[in-house]
Amino acid sequence: MTLLQTAIEDAVAAMRSLSVLEKPLNQASALVVRCLTSGHKLLVCGNGGSASDATHLATEFLCRYRDDRRPYPAISLTANGEFMTAVCNDYHADEVFARQVWGLAQRGDVLIAFTTSGKSRNVLRALEEANRKKIKSICFLGRDGGFTKGVATLDLLVQGKDTARIQEGQKLLFHVLCDAVDRKLPK
Repeated sequence: MTLLQTAIEDAVAAMRSLSVLEKPLNQASALVVRCLTSGHKLLVCGNGGSASDATHLATEFLCRYRDDRRPYPAISLTANGEFMTAVCNDYHADEVFARQVWGLAQRGDVLIAFTTSGKSRNVLRALEEANRKKIKSICFLGRDGGFTKGVATLDLLVQGKDTARIQEGQKLLFHVLCDAVDRKLPK
């Protein structure tokens, strides 16, 4: 088998394994719908490559996912380089998302976090801050969930060992989440 064929086979197997997440994905959808239809916002973060997924997800809500509709408030906590470098300099890189959750989150908001390893301390700290502020949270995890598993209100764990396949699985899950939420949001 070629490298491409092997990657395709691994991706297909990884995608099929996601079917066990249907119930928590439906719960996540209900949480996001409740947040946005009650006038609250999504705060989204991710470490490393997951920072791109966080910004992607926020864009799907603030711009649109599939059909034309009004924008819904979603803020990527990964998009402000000036703030992030200041926090890294003045505090610690582990605090880049937690300080934003502390400063921006209000009751009724939802934090959505991404970590493929489950071992991103800055994501863990954001979830801990959300818990301290009594903010609901959804975490897209990978591998075995690492030390972050169980900290969020709701976990969506893409099991596996290959970071690329985990990220692809998370992307499929968040696109399905967007689709499910879009169907219930007022246009």
